[in-house]
Amino acid sequence: MFIKPLKDRKLLLVILSATLICLSYIGYRSFENLNLTEDIVLLPEDLELVALGKQVYATHCASCHGVNLEGQTNWQVRGPDGKLPAPPHDQTGHTWHHSDAHLFELTKYGVEKMIGQKYPNNMPAYAEILSDGEIIAVLSFIKRSWPKEIQRRHDLINSRARDTQ
Repeated sequence: MFIKPLKDRKLLLVILSATLICLSYIGYRSFENLNLTEDIVLLPEDLELVALGKQVYATHCASCHGVNLEGQTNWQVRGPDGKLPAPPHDQTGHTWHHSDAHLFELTKYGVEKMIGQKYPNNMPAYAEILSDGEIIAVLSFIKRSWPKEIQRRHDLINSRARDTQ
């Protein structure tokens, strides 16, 4: 029952290595095919996460979207450069009209990547700037700022979005 000669140990090592490589490849292919944003859920009741989101928002978002989430003046009117000013993220804007997954993808990948074409805008993609957790934290902070009725309506939008997937 013992592994006898060195030759048998080498064979066992080759078999174990091949198995590990196969399992790694299967795991990679499974991960590659997942749509990770389907499971994105904002957590406005998680006060620790919201506190982190508030800090990240102050550092990366407030300069355009406003310290109080109010957005820029005339945010619905294109400027001379053809770009829209930053919209508000409070209840007066359209942020809450989009599902958690949509907001996450927009923040992480940017408008142009989502629509698949050039689009005049100043919103950077945050994929190389913020972690997924930081993006979820910021969006959870934003959602927490909305009145409960708007949060409830946003939850319904999320429910409908999940039902169509």
